[in-house]
Amino acid sequence: MELIVGPRTRTTPFTERAVAAGMTKAMVYNHTVLPISTDDPAADYRALTEAAAIWDVGCERQVQIAGPDAHRLVTYLCARDLRDLEVGAARYAPMCDHEGRLVNDPMALRIDEATFWLSTADSDVLLWARAVAGEGGFDVVVTEPDVWPLAIQGPRAADVVAAALGDWVRDLRFFRFANHVHDGIPMIVSRSGWSGQDGFELFLMDGSRGEELWDLLWEAGRPFGLAVGAPNNAERIENFLLSFGGDTDPETDPDEAGISHFVSLDDDDGDQAGHDFIGKAALAARRASDTQRRLVGLVVSGDPPSPMRSPHTVQSPDGHPVGTLRALVRSPKFDTNIGLALLNPPWYEPSTSLTVTVDSIDRRATTTPLPFNLDK
Repeated sequence: MELIVGPRTRTTPFTERAVAAGMTKAMVYNHTVLPISTDDPAADYRALTEAAAIWDVGCERQVQIAGPDAHRLVTYLCARDLRDLEVGAARYAPMCDHEGRLVNDPMALRIDEATFWLSTADSDVLLWARAVAGEGGFDVVVTEPDVWPLAIQGPRAADVVAAALGDWVRDLRFFRFANHVHDGIPMIVSRSGWSGQDGFELFLMDGSRGEELWDLLWEAGRPFGLAVGAPNNAERIENFLLSFGGDTDPETDPDEAGISHFVSLDDDDGDQAGHDFIGKAALAARRASDTQRRLVGLVVSGDPPSPMRSPHTVQSPDGHPVGTLRALVRSPKFDTNIGLALLNPPWYEPSTSLTVTVDSIDRRATTTPLPFNLDK
């Protein structure tokens, strides 16, 4: 099967460089090509966890909200309280619909007093934000700007980016960013990224300069073992970074997804009137019920699994369906099979014994809290 790209499925300014560097597999994410692997996944993992990896994540589209009501709209869209978000700061900020279900889990960046970016996971946040803005009469302009993230992740990430852009980047705190122009290449440099390692995301602000930025980082990274890579499924499961739309289904709320601590349902004093957001009342009602599922870790017996192409049914010991296995990998860190399962109550309780069929074999599975903390 050949992936055809066109107006509905875009490449990024970095796609050709990523392919030339060794990326051989890709998927579509936000209507954009996302390279996901070379032919050596074990080497991809080692580069990320032992040195540094460069990722074409231009598929992380930016939804720009600008205008007099930008702060008010972003605060209303996001379930995490952003009223105190400063210029130059970013914050992980899940979004709900009117029924309390997850719409997306972007990183919100405050670019200036009246401009915000939502760096989105895989769903059409541009359409959602425009609809909410229009229906609510917000004085804003909602666009998708010419902005393309390129990530450097790994324990040597700071060395790579400092060699390319200057030692000033080492002083950036996590989830802080700065505007920067290097040899005429405009970008925002952020200390962030979708891994459990150190890392930076460089938000290129001129798509015509993509290959220049890639080449700059590629050459700077050679002494530090920089390799091409991509968001790594094994590493992110080990450290539990949520994959919206993969670990979740269309009915999942933030509590079920294991990210309730990023939702500002109550103010510190318990007053729910402080931060209003879409779906707040519905999420509070769901939280008060006894029907919420939970995304939990699952340790699964047997040989390393084949790549999962769809969720698998998880069963109780007597064979009744109790939820779905959303992701499963062989963990290099823990030397066992670990996965993420969305389970009904009470089956998500720790150390619950379950069964899941993987590669046509019934396997024992045991629940464990997230993030994983297993003895080898």
